[in-house]
Formats: sequence, C-alpha cells, structure tokens
Amino acid sequence: MNYKESFLQYLKSEKRYSPHTLSSYENDLDKFLEFLGSVGHSGVLSEVTSQDVRAWIVDMMDKGFTAVSVHRKISCLRGFYRYMVKQGMVDRNPLEKVVLPKRKKSLPVFVDEEALKTLLDSFDFGDDFKGIRNRNIIEMLYTTGMRRAELTGLRCDDVDLMNNTVKVTGKRNKQRIIPILPSFSERLKEYLKKREEEFSSGCEEWLFLTDSGKRMYDKIVYNIVKSYLSLVTTIEKKSPHVLRHTFATHMLNRGADLNSIKEFLGHANLSATQVYTHNTFEKLKEIYKRAHPRA
Repeated sequence: MNYKESFLQYLKSEKRYSPHTLSSYENDLDKFLEFLGSVGHSGVLSEVTSQDVRAWIVDMMDKGFTAVSVHRKISCLRGFYRYMVKQGMVDRNPLEKVVLPKRKKSLPVFVDEEALKTLLDSFDFGDDFKGIRNRNIIEMLYTTGMRRAELTGLRCDDVDLMNNTVKVTGKRNKQRIIPILPSFSERLKEYLKKREEEFSSGCEEWLFLTDSGKRMYDKIVYNIVKSYLSLVTTIEKKSPHVLRHTFATHMLNRGADLNSIKEFLGHANLSATQVYTHNTFEKLKEIYKRAHPRA
C-alpha cells in the first residue's frame, strides 16, 4: 500500500469520512502529484518543499481557482503530510510555513420565505411517484436543514412517523434526531405508500429511490432542487445546500436560538453556525430602514 492509499484508508476507517469526501481528497492529491510531474519534480514526497507547495498555489490561482478551492486542496495536502509525519513516512511537513490566499467572505445564499411557500403550497408536483417523491425531497431538505448526502443516506427506518422525527447520520457517522412537522409526516406516509405500489418487489431499504427503484444519488437530488427552485427564485445558486442555508436563516429570523440551529444542522462548533447571524442582521437593517422615521 502506497502513502496515498494508506492515508485514504486511515480517513475511511478511523476518521470515518464520507465516500464523497474521500473521493475529493484522492482527486486533490492526484492533482498535486500531476503538478509536480509537470514542473519536472521527482515526485518523491519526502523531497517536496514549501516552495513546491507555493508554486502549486500560484498555478491554481493562475488557472482561475477560487481562494476557497485552493484552501480546500491545501487543507487536504496539509492533513496528508501531518499523517505521514506521524507515521514516520517523512521527516517534516512542508506546509507548516505556507501562507494561503485570503478568502473573500460571502454570506450564505437563501431563498425568500414567500418563494418557498409558493412552491410547497401552490405548485402542483403531480400525484405520481416521481412528483410525490420530488416534493418530499424538497420539503425534507427545507424542513430539516440536512445535507444532500444525509438525505440520500436516509433509510426507511430512520423516519419515525409516529413521533414525527427523522434520524440523520452526518459527517463521521455522527447521528442526530430532527423533528418534522405532522403535516410533513402525512406527506411522507403518502410517499411511502406510493413507493410501495411502484416497487412492490425487491424494493430497497433506502427512503428515496430513483425512477428505476435504486438508491437516490447526489446528482439527481441536485437536478430536482435546481429545477423546482428555478420556478420561484432568480438567485444564482439553486442547490440542495441553498435549502440548508434557507432552513437556518428562516429559523433564525423567526426566533430560534443559535445553539438549537447548530444541533439541527449537525455543526461541530458554533462558529460554523454564526455565519447565519449576518443574514439576520441584514434583514434587521432592511426593517430599520423601512420603519424608522429618520431612515
């Protein structure tokens, strides 16, 4: 087993990273090795210097990579070298003194409340399996704030319709229980009934299925969300993660405390959740400008 395979196996078995994250890490490491080859480097990992890493950063920036993408790739490489130093595979970590480009701070994009209300209360999704499933996917993402990978990983027994809760398995296999509305529970019952009618034989255990009865996967969920959000909003980003941002922003705007939202989202620390307070403050400024006599 080579260094890269050993590192990825460590992330999988001990850190319990998701398949999506493992794939991203593997791709980042491959791109770094490709870069080393393109500049005539030997490719021997113990011979990599901080200058080599800086040269890769410059190369990525020249190719149009955003600072966020560069940070993610360097974070992967930094973790890779930390692992190798710990395992005695190399003597030093060449990333210790590498300075990364500053990231532009941007607020999370979210959909307006009225737009989501219009979509979920007025739009006709259809009463066939596909329509009922698509509506439930949109509503599940919006009413729980779960990640796309968490949604595709839901099993039928993760949903407790008696107690109106859903069990979500998040990053590193951490589980959390999220309440769902009784009205949504009824729609889930409708979906499960339709699902059973559609795939009565050999039905899989996964909650959300494709048109052919297989486990739902990320790309289809993305396409479903983008398609339906395009009907009610003109925001540039229309992804499942936008619905996660929307959940958090709407909850905060309506009085939910930050710690509760942190638990709903499955964040490891509060700093990751605090970004949503900026959106709320922007809303307060708008109200102030409209309401104050001197505004």
